[in-house]
Amino acid sequence: MTVPEDPGQTPAGPGDAGRTPLGRPAPGAAGPRHAAPRGSRRERRRARVRARRHWRLRRGLLVAGVVVVLLAGAVGGYAWYLDAQVRRVAVHHLKPAPTRGPDLGTENILMVGSTSRCALKVQNPAFGLCSQGVNGVNSDAIMILHLNPAKKLVSVLSIPRDLFVPNARVEGANKIDAALYEGPSQLVAAIEEDFGIPIQHYVELNFDTFASVVDALGGVNMYFPMPVYDAYSGLNVQTPGCLHLDGFQALQVVRARHLQYKGPGVTSTDPADWPQETESDLARIRRDHEFLRVLAAAVASKGLGNPITDANLVSSVVGDLTVDSGFSAAQMVNLVLTYHGVNPFAAPEETLPVMVSDINQYLYKGGAYGNVEFPIEPQDQQVIDQFLGVGPGIDTIGGGPLPAPASVSVSILDGSGTSEAGVTAQQGLAALGFNVLGVSSAPPVGAQAETVVEFSPDTPAEVAAAEAVASSLSGQVIMALAPTAPGSTGGFSSGAQVTVVTGTDFSVNPPAPPPTTTTTVARSHHQRATTTTTTTTTTVAPTTTTTTVPDFAPPTAPVQALAPWDPRSCTATGGEGP
Repeated sequence: MTVPEDPGQTPAGPGDAGRTPLGRPAPGAAGPRHAAPRGSRRERRRARVRARRHWRLRRGLLVAGVVVVLLAGAVGGYAWYLDAQVRRVAVHHLKPAPTRGPDLGTENILMVGSTSRCALKVQNPAFGLCSQGVNGVNSDAIMILHLNPAKKLVSVLSIPRDLFVPNARVEGANKIDAALYEGPSQLVAAIEEDFGIPIQHYVELNFDTFASVVDALGGVNMYFPMPVYDAYSGLNVQTPGCLHLDGFQALQVVRARHLQYKGPGVTSTDPADWPQETESDLARIRRDHEFLRVLAAAVASKGLGNPITDANLVSSVVGDLTVDSGFSAAQMVNLVLTYHGVNPFAAPEETLPVMVSDINQYLYKGGAYGNVEFPIEPQDQQVIDQFLGVGPGIDTIGGGPLPAPASVSVSILDGSGTSEAGVTAQQGLAALGFNVLGVSSAPPVGAQAETVVEFSPDTPAEVAAAEAVASSLSGQVIMALAPTAPGSTGGFSSGAQVTVVTGTDFSVNPPAPPPTTTTTVARSHHQRATTTTTTTTTTVAPTTTTTTVPDFAPPTAPVQALAPWDPRSCTATGGEGP
């Protein structure tokens, strides 16, 4: 199955006359959106852009962190109104808040931006029209908001939308942004099954809501260090400095994932000739995180509890807001009472590390999926543990310690296409103490394949068993709810709790070295008696970290600094902010 891109809006033509710095028509401006072609190079580039209009462009909404700020902050006196207006849907697989362990009482709110144009009450050509076949439903921005009431801490974790995961769809693997096509329950299930992150609530916004929220605040200010341009989102800033953005313009900023910039030494005035950044969606995520801080600061500056501001915020949000049926207005009000003092510029915002494929068209079981990203261990688990506030060796779903290896039965399916991989996994896991039942083979899914740690059924004990195995592996490794009962694929390992389907890049972490014992004998100067002290030291061997894999870039960092061309906050005097 091929996953194409979204058809985007008609790109803003470089050099358009009568336009504001962000590409919006100035008052009284008229005429076509594109200027006449000026040269074959420019003409070819525009031809490629027009050809891509029939693809599905996933636009970044940055819906994430605005939810707690806007919902919790704006509903104080409007709970009854919010309850009546917010759209609620049944979302399955949601977990109760932990009642034990280091994450006691914490909550994770999954916040997504839907690309559905057909769901918009008023169709907007800038987003693509449902009547013209722009009817895909995907999750552009996928963010998880972690709330720790005991410590009054808030943090955000973004999951890159091109990450290829085993449980994206009910029928199998896909990019994670494709999960929403089968409904919120499927996206929640994919995140819990593949990453072990429990989700308590679900919130979804669309294009209109995002723009309306910014407009309800009277707009926001962002500083542009240099000119930037994105033919797909319409962003077109020709003059650096602190600019005031309305909702539509802010949407152009957070949607931009084909950004070009006019850096030092670039003399061309044609944005189509400017350098193109290479990180695409990952670059968009870091800009979205910065915009979230700017937006949160704008809300705080307006003063929560201001009747006019609160009314505007509520009316801008409730019409197109979707939450799970268990997320009550009372709970939203309680959020502002708990977290109203959080500094938005101090709240951690991280992105799950990934390895970006250098392959333009990833092939999996004969289907083409375009550019993809793979998970990477142990980096992913380290970031997830830190995000959830738990230490290593903790069951992130259940909250207790992971089971001892000897209590976990494992089967191995060699899906790498090389016979050595299955034996390597068998020997390595057995050395760690796991009960390995045997090795069989499975048809390779492609030239590049993730190592998948499958579990079934979906119970806390089986998830914990899978986490114990996954934490013993390094490389491009991910968990998944097995499509069939354990052992049925290989046919030999009936009763195994976990099945490891080996991929093309993995290693088993080495066992910890045996403890060393040091004996010290001390004699007192005043007594003939001696004292013997025995000290036992256990050294934990570091896990094997794979950093170089053919056809993949090195693992990305969980936190990326803004690039020199990225927009950022403004100071009170209109200068470049922190």
